[in-house]
Amino acid sequence: MAYTALEKMRRINEERFGSDVGPAQPALYNAGRNAFDLKSAALRFIHERCENLRFDAQIEAEEERTGCFRGTSIAQNQIPYNMQMDINRLCLERELERFIDSGATEDAYNVFYCFMEIFFGSYGKSKRMVELLGEFEANGSALLMKHRDHYSHSVYVFVLGLAIYESNENFRRAFNTFYHFEPDGNDPEQSRAAANFFLEYWGLTSLFHDIGYPFELSFEQVISYFDADDEMRGKSPYISYRNMKAMTELGPREQERLRQLYGKEFRTVNELLSYSIFQKLGEVYGFSEDYLVKVLEEKPVSPEDFAYYMDHAYFSALRLYRELMNVMGLDSASSSPARPEALQTAHIDALSAILLHYVVYRYSIAFSDEGNKPRLTMDLHPLSWLLMLCDELQCWDRTAYGRNSRNELQPMAVEFDFSGNRLVARYQYDEDEQAKIDTYLWEYVAWKKAGKPGKAPELKAYSDMAGEKKSFLREIELLVDLTGIPLIVVCDIAPVNRGSKHIYLSNSSFMHMHDFALALNARTAHEGHENEVDRSVMEAEFEAMSLEYKLYNINQVKNFSRYLNAIHCFYTDRPVDFDMLTEFTPEQIRIIGPMEHERWVREHQAMGWRFGDAYEHVPVPAGIDNERAWRKMLREQMRCHKMAMDGELTRENILRHYEDLPEAEKDKDWQPFNSMLKLVKRFDGLRIYQFAV
Repeated sequence: MAYTALEKMRRINEERFGSDVGPAQPALYNAGRNAFDLKSAALRFIHERCENLRFDAQIEAEEERTGCFRGTSIAQNQIPYNMQMDINRLCLERELERFIDSGATEDAYNVFYCFMEIFFGSYGKSKRMVELLGEFEANGSALLMKHRDHYSHSVYVFVLGLAIYESNENFRRAFNTFYHFEPDGNDPEQSRAAANFFLEYWGLTSLFHDIGYPFELSFEQVISYFDADDEMRGKSPYISYRNMKAMTELGPREQERLRQLYGKEFRTVNELLSYSIFQKLGEVYGFSEDYLVKVLEEKPVSPEDFAYYMDHAYFSALRLYRELMNVMGLDSASSSPARPEALQTAHIDALSAILLHYVVYRYSIAFSDEGNKPRLTMDLHPLSWLLMLCDELQCWDRTAYGRNSRNELQPMAVEFDFSGNRLVARYQYDEDEQAKIDTYLWEYVAWKKAGKPGKAPELKAYSDMAGEKKSFLREIELLVDLTGIPLIVVCDIAPVNRGSKHIYLSNSSFMHMHDFALALNARTAHEGHENEVDRSVMEAEFEAMSLEYKLYNINQVKNFSRYLNAIHCFYTDRPVDFDMLTEFTPEQIRIIGPMEHERWVREHQAMGWRFGDAYEHVPVPAGIDNERAWRKMLREQMRCHKMAMDGELTRENILRHYEDLPEAEKDKDWQPFNSMLKLVKRFDGLRIYQFAV
């Protein structure tokens, strides 16, 4: 049983009310139980391997003893705590599914959001760390010569790792052995614990491995200003970073916890990461701990010693370390309560894997003039091995920002086959680019016939994958040992499909997404008083809800651009010469209402809600002072709703369902937006404009 706490609640409800009122057991993506494509493998991992994720046996025992639930749904203390944890995992599964289908940046945002809510405790406290990466790339990367998306890329890397753990026995055994779990999956409880452990620390490694890119982007912007290619670096001005103590120096609470973990004194993060990496790789690769400390200390301040490049991986590791210390309350500047026991050696393993995924491993550890140093094996540092592999494989569907990058031919999609402990990757290129491919092939043939003068013709990344040297595959083979997962790379062409991206004219920054959702959530409690409500009040109300209800608001925000598109409107935070919309007309409402209802119905069914109104008819027990709040709590425990739908959800069925609703219920689908317009205008500076029709 995949969602055990939901099933337990269903049985309790059946005993209490004499019938099966819910919750429903969520469905697994139906490509087949033994399917080995990317989507099937990744979602199966979440659905079936990660049972009991973040469960707390002590809280469960306390609930049974006192009869009071500790879990949050639409409000606090409405459902069992472990039931909330099950719903949180289901949120992650559904948002991963949505992202895999679309690859859209807005859907990547939701995956980050889920992970940080589950494992950081709150997205709001750490949102700047993630959002600034997206903001820098979207607004500053066009100035660069070469640059592609790293925001959605990181979520794709996350998904790839989940699929490999799910499908590859060799990696699973290596990871479980390294972290002292039963290696062969014979013990179900150990297997669940290992999968949940992997999800947390692989998520940290993969989702945040590029958050230090703003440091590299700033460096590259100066280089690009002078059009300095690889040969001209160092002949133009460049920047370096000072006052690194602010990021590397360890405070007393950090030092004490690290002393407990390692039995060793550390003064800086550089020393900590160097020790962690040396313990795993030092003997095999023949380097000392002091050598690596010196490399890390020089990286930000002396780019001339590193071919005039700045290493984003180094800054990613530092930035994530600082965020973890803040969340755990170990940083002296943190407002969070101190939780020293939360910091584990596996956190440092994730940070060291991030540090190693770019140039530190390639040029400061594994490089040798003789070329005889071994490739990294999965048993030496499983998180690092997996990140290097997935980071290289994830080259499809990446938005090109840089001037040169936009002219390159990159794969638009990929089909994976993870069966048989191997990996077959079939990269697909846009068939409309066939002429570009043909030109490259003719030029390459002519170059060979002429005796290979000068540099060979290239068509990035197609020539790396399909060319005679197969340099794409060769570079991966030089990085990591593929003995446990033989890799086959194939190139193909296919028609482009941009429909899944949900691209509309409405445009705003990532930093508005969360604030937009705050305004949506506040629209009922503060309707008519939008100019009086304080932002801190809105934030507190939003944070009091469960992840599921936060996502309902966020997904409403994401769909808002689709609704506006349907009524010939758009939103932006930039001044434009169009008529501003301050309130929706009745004609516009007739379009928006059914669309919003369809979103609501589909999301509730996906989250395991069932149709029903039993919560409205159960007799009220003695001692209940607030019947309305009690029935809401009952609804959350049953996970049935009189507005939900069962069965197949065709658009026609949902529209008929909407038309049969009372007018008061229909109003709930559009009224929030008018109140939201005032809140968003006040707090975010967004405006809604309409085209002349």
